[in-house]
This record gives sequence, C-alpha cells and structure tokens, in this order.
Amino acid sequence: MADEQVNNGADAAAATEDNSPVFRMQKMYIKDFSFENPNAPGVFQAPNQEPNVEVNLKLNNKKLDENHYEISLQITAKIVDKGNDNKTMFIMEIEHAAAFLMRNIPEEHQEMVLGVDCPTLLFPFTRQIVSQISVDGGFIPFLMEPINFMALYQNSKQEAPVTQN
Repeated sequence: MADEQVNNGADAAAATEDNSPVFRMQKMYIKDFSFENPNAPGVFQAPNQEPNVEVNLKLNNKKLDENHYEISLQITAKIVDKGNDNKTMFIMEIEHAAAFLMRNIPEEHQEMVLGVDCPTLLFPFTRQIVSQISVDGGFIPFLMEPINFMALYQNSKQEAPVTQN
C-alpha cells in the first residue's frame, strides 16, 4: 500500500513538471571581444590621472528554437584621461551572451523574462570579465556599476509610442 502511494505521488509530480514553467541559463559565452590600449606605455606614466568613463550598453535577444533564447549584452567602455589631454587610456568592447531554456513561460511574462531576468543573471559574469580584462591590460579593476534591468525595462515601456486604432 505504501508503495502504491509513493508511485502515485511520483506520477503526479511528473505530470505537474510537464506543465510547470522552466527557466534556466544553459550556456554562457563571449561572442566578440576587443581591448585597445592605444597610448601604452605612456598612459601608465601620466601623473594625476583623471579618468573619464563612457559606457554604452545594448541588450539583444534572439529566439533559437521553441524553448531556447540567446540573450547578449553588448558593452562598449571608453576611458580617457582628462588630465592628460583627453588621451585614451583604453577602449573595451564585449558581446557576452547566454543561451536560456524557457519552457511553459506564459506569453504575457516572456518579454519581462527576456528583458529583466535573463540580463540580471548574465550581467554579474560580464562585469567580472570586464574587470579582469582591465587588470590584464595593466589598469586597476574597471568595476561597472550594477544595472537595474527592471528600471530599464519599465522606462522602455513608458517611452514606447502608444498606437491608437
């Protein structure tokens, strides 16, 4: 009798799993990367460096198949020394991506998952890569500020033009 209850419980769990939402990152990878240090070694010898940072971020997503999406963060960072005739210290470009499994996610939630949840999971790893590469390039760690992808998503929804029928 106890065995029957265990089996029935397993069957019910399996049936529930088939329709329950599934969301997870399956693979991360660097699609494109560039680091330029055009004024080395002179840039390291400049006294009283006053770095000016310009960072641009672009979020892309692409449907791979019925249940898989690719999300990529394209980041360009240009750091110039204001105290040294605006000489470029370094320029870094990265496209860091991940493949996500999204099964049984309700249609009304997919846009938010792609625009908020996926990049929120991916960004800390991108930030770590950027920091390490700046160190490998001879500079102090370049620590990007955390990004509130929910706020970016909400702002993009507010800026979207309203169409009338």
